[in-house]
Amino acid sequence: MDDKKEENEEKKKLVFAKTMYDVQRIRLERLMQNPDKPIIIPERPKERQAPDAPDFVRNVMGSSAGAGSGEFHVYRHLRRKEYARQRAIQEKAKREQLDDNYQKKLDDNKMKADEKTAKKRAKRLKKKGKQKNKKPKTAEQKKDDDSESDTNDDEEKSESEEGSEKAEKGQEDVQREKSD
Repeated sequence: MDDKKEENEEKKKLVFAKTMYDVQRIRLERLMQNPDKPIIIPERPKERQAPDAPDFVRNVMGSSAGAGSGEFHVYRHLRRKEYARQRAIQEKAKREQLDDNYQKKLDDNKMKADEKTAKKRAKRLKKKGKQKNKKPKTAEQKKDDDSESDTNDDEEKSESEEGSEKAEKGQEDVQREKSD
């Protein structure tokens, strides 16, 4: 019995939500207390159809003189009904126009994105093709390149040594000319 009382007290205890997160948490906890209970998800409201054009009423004289007191109200009612029907038709046409513009904009954005990705793809494939056309160096070619660079280094060293020897000889020749 004490257990039931405690459970009832916990249920009766009010919890105030301070944030929207708390509100959502409380709602989910309430739903999960009874998972077998079906949840009713409301359907979207259906679009209203524009009312049909009114049948022609022959006895209505309009709002002009000569109409009886009851005829004016019939005329006014039919006029309001027709204006409402025309307004509904105009709103529907405007909605369709906005939907068409939106779809056109989506299509344009998709086309631009496709063109951009196609351009990048072509560039990527072109770069990949260039790399493919280059012959990969084999181990022998790499060794040859290394040995060529070693010989080139030796040649460069010998050229620099020759250049320094020439510079020394040139200085000696300059000194001899000065002494003569």
